[in-house]
Amino acid sequence: MIEGVGMRIAVAGGTGRIGRLVVEEARRRGHDPLSLSRSEGVDLTTGEGLPALLRGVDAVVDATNPPVSDVAEAERVFTTLSRTLLTAEGEAGVGHHVALSIAALDRVRGNPHYAGKRAQEREVTRGAVPFTIVRATQFHDFPAMIAEWSIEDGEGIVPPLLLQPIAPADVAVALVDAAESPALGGSFDIAGPRTEDAVDMARRTLAAWGRELPLRAAWKGAALGVEFAGEVLLPGDDARTAPTTFDDWLSTETR
Repeated sequence: MIEGVGMRIAVAGGTGRIGRLVVEEARRRGHDPLSLSRSEGVDLTTGEGLPALLRGVDAVVDATNPPVSDVAEAERVFTTLSRTLLTAEGEAGVGHHVALSIAALDRVRGNPHYAGKRAQEREVTRGAVPFTIVRATQFHDFPAMIAEWSIEDGEGIVPPLLLQPIAPADVAVALVDAAESPALGGSFDIAGPRTEDAVDMARRTLAAWGRELPLRAAWKGAALGVEFAGEVLLPGDDARTAPTTFDDWLSTETR
């Protein structure tokens, strides 16, 4: 990036949870963000009209997070989206593709979302566009979301697992940092500054939201299987550390 000159950064999934924050962060830094989402008339499945939209774009940040129900669907959907984006980027002359992925991706087998993200990374790695993959840990509200997904007999079931959670805003910062930098041709992990207990996080987050939901620590009936147990979800030792702690995030959290 030339000092004092803003970049043209396209954000796939720019109206989604992380994509919206990436657009805001890029604009805050003086860049010219372009949001790409179905709600804005952009079909990332077919890619129709996408090369024209991407002309003059310096970097594309892929923050898409499509819902998937099984491994086969996940691999198909993530592969299609990535292939479509990369093909359009190649035609438009985009110089850098930044993909948001998941820390500890290769340790979890059988989960559709993780399978989809592995398929996405394969496409990005094989593609002709220079790339950087940012692998983030779980977000701070992840345990509370698990509780709300897994209600049984009036109780939210949260598996007793260890996380090193990160604030969504910090993920957005890391993605824009990556877009501003030369393509890495590889991946790096980013995580919050300390490890946390998922059950405690869920209880405290729900309290901050004013949500009265009793919790039960268990694997049986939980939204996640035992393949996530122990320290599986913790990032690598060389992970980049984001500044926002769970306590910091919780102090400003309402719903």
